[in-house]
This record gives sequence, structure tokens and C-alpha cells, in this order.
Amino acid sequence: MADSRTPAARRNRCWALWQGAAAMSTLALIPLANGAMATVEASTQDEVQRFLDVFLEVRQNYVEPVSDDKLIEGAITGMLASLDPHSGYLDARNFKQLRTQTDGEYGGLGLSVTLEDGVVKVIAPQADTPADRAGMKAGDYITHINNELIVGLPLDEAVDLMRGAPGTTIDLRVVREGRDKPIELKLTREIIDLKPVKWEVKQGVGVITVNSFSTDATADVKAGILAVEKSLGGKPRGYILDMRSNPGGLLDEAVGISDLFLERGEIVSQRGRRKGDIERYFAEPGDIAKGLPVIVLIDAGSASASEIVAGALQDQRRAVVLGERSFGKGSVQTVLTLTDTTALRLTTARYYTPSGRSVQEGGIDPDIRVPQLTDPDYATRPKFRESDLRRHLVNEKRVDNTILEKDEKPDPRFTATPEELKAKGIEDFQLHYALEMIGRIGPAQAKMAEAKGTAGARRN
Repeated sequence: MADSRTPAARRNRCWALWQGAAAMSTLALIPLANGAMATVEASTQDEVQRFLDVFLEVRQNYVEPVSDDKLIEGAITGMLASLDPHSGYLDARNFKQLRTQTDGEYGGLGLSVTLEDGVVKVIAPQADTPADRAGMKAGDYITHINNELIVGLPLDEAVDLMRGAPGTTIDLRVVREGRDKPIELKLTREIIDLKPVKWEVKQGVGVITVNSFSTDATADVKAGILAVEKSLGGKPRGYILDMRSNPGGLLDEAVGISDLFLERGEIVSQRGRRKGDIERYFAEPGDIAKGLPVIVLIDAGSASASEIVAGALQDQRRAVVLGERSFGKGSVQTVLTLTDTTALRLTTARYYTPSGRSVQEGGIDPDIRVPQLTDPDYATRPKFRESDLRRHLVNEKRVDNTILEKDEKPDPRFTATPEELKAKGIEDFQLHYALEMIGRIGPAQAKMAEAKGTAGARRN
């Protein structure tokens, strides 16, 4: 397993990032150096020369003077626009935003967004943020900010409008499929503290919520588990690892969190464009949960690093995965530092679960599909996943999961209405179901499943 602590690794870190969380403009870098020209094929030289010809014509003859920087960045934008939606050039502002997402905090609403046909689309709100508390949902479209139409506005400019000083208010107009009228919301900006992990005890069960895979997420999960044991004065009945609406983050942290619950075996592999370009990550001895039952909660907003953890624990039979099919981002981005303030974020590999599954497009299917019945818009709100993004990477082994999701046979377990559940004091049906299920998964069954998973790991 590669040591992510080496200087080279620090410069060129692998990220399992969801593009919408970054909310960055897509730029690239064109090699124009004479030395590079000498090493490329003649056809490539012809194409680069064609670019130079166009560049010079625009520079000399455009109706207004235009700077070289603007022309080059425009060309770079076009280059990256032809690739997958997760690659991009990070200028000083966007590079700082990326660092903030993994290391810091900012004043804003707590939204992961992308741009679809010129409209800002919500990927997922972060838990316990102004956007989450206001009831914003994945798939919502933001059309107005402070009564100003933002349709057609570049994504980074829209994000800048939503961020601001903590304590200031912002008005959003949201269009949601299934609703006849737009939703008017007034939110107050807060410091979005990127603490990746929260813990609590419910019914004798340790609930570990992983909101992002930022720096020190593994250490925070470990600390959360120890805090649960201290709070109970002993071992809990089991653990629930809640990664719903988690857009991803650092690959190292996904590997680390998976390793906490595994005694041995492969966690994930990443494979580049070359046949021998494969890197595998393995667990080290030591299950922090000591064989206790583990349930992993995922939904359509669980992406990238979240899917690495869910896939590893599912394939190794260490946990029961519960909820909805995940987002389906199975690619790895490497951040290549260019200067102190700029970098290139480039998709360099696909990742695979221990059994050899690629989650690209298809995502992770839960062992038990449980709808979020406490969400009144659950039935009408469309799901938004990687396969809905333009130019997304195609899974090498395409599997059509739409048939599974169009099963119209009612499940007798999942017919309650939000009103009925609220009357019973149930505010989160998926979590409620997971808590009930923990009692049916005894330590003996968990250890048996772990033993089976070990045997499977040796075959891989």
C-alpha cells in the first residue's frame, strides 16, 4: 500500500471527490513548449498549430482587445469540457476552495451543487446546516438568489453569491419536481464547520455519522467509537455507520475508515489506463468494533469515498448495507500541484471493490432497500446520480439498474405515511429501521459473516 505521507504523495494526492461538492469551473492546461512539441506525433503537432493559428487570429482581429490570459483560460476550459465532469484546472480561487472543503470552514449554506442546462442543481445538503434545516433536497433547482435570476450564471459565480458572512440572510427560490409552485426559502448563513464525523448513542447503539472524508476523518471515527463505549460504560449493541448524502473526499480516509472495521483482506483497488497501473489497498489486523454488528446507511447522495467504504464492508461481509442505491461515482482524481496556488485535478483511475466491482454509474446496491418514508417528497422527487451527468465515464460492464428501481410491487413493510410515522415519533425512518435491525444481528452472526468475508478476500 502506498504511503500517503511521503512528500510526493503530499504533492499529488489522490482524491475521491464528487464534482458537485467542489463547485468549480473546469479549466485545463495546454502544452505549448517547443520541447513538448518535439516529442509528440506529427498529427498532434498539426492540431496544436491549428490552436495557435486560431489564438493569433482572435488576439489580433477580435473587435475588442482581449488579454492572452483570458484567451488561454477559455481554451483550457474547452479542453476540459471534452473530458469527464470531475477533471479541471484549479486557479487560485478554486484551489483555495478545494483546500477549504478538506481542511477548513467557510460561511455559507452547506450545499453541494452542480450545473445542469444552465441551472444550479442541488446534489445534496450537508447534515445539520442551514440548507438541510430549511428542507432543501437532492434534485432541487435554484433559480433565484435574492430575487435575482441566476439561470445561465457560471457555477462558481452562483456559489460565490450563496457564500457570505455568517449571520447574513439570503433568499432562494427553489423549483422541485412534483411541486406545482416554486418554494421560497429564507436562510441565514453560518460557519460551515467541516467536521467530518459526529457520534451519538441511540437505544444502546453507537451511531457514527460521516459527513465527509476530509482530513482526520479516520481518527474522528475512531474517537467517536471510543466515546460511544465510554458513554455506555461498555460495549454497545452494535454500530450504525451513516454515510447518507456524503459526497466523498480523500481516498486515504476512505481506506482508513474501512480498515477500522476489517481484520484483513482487500479494501479497494484503483486501476489506471495502463494494464499494469494497479494499486491495491489492504486492511491491517484489528477490528475496532470487535465483531459487533455494523450497519452502513447509504442513499443516492452517497458518492465516491462513501461507496468505497460501503463496497468494502459489503464485499467482506462485515456490514449490512441498508438504504438506497448510491450515487455511482467510481473514479479517482489526482490533484497535481502546478504552483503554490494552482493545481490540476485529473481523473486518473477507476476504483473497484474487493470483489472486482466497479461502482461507476451503477453505484452500490444496498443489501436491504429501505425508502426514506419520513420524507414527504420521497415518492415524487427524482433521484440524481453519476449517470445523469453529461460526459460521465461509462462503466466497462454496464448494468441497467433502472429496472430494479421501477419495481412497483408494494413492500408491506414500507407503506406508512410521513404523518403516521411522525405520530409515532419517528423522524428518520431509515435510521429507525437500522436501529431495529441491529437487535436481529447478533455478534455470532457478525463474526460468521466476517469469517466468510475473509475466505472471499483470499480468493481475490
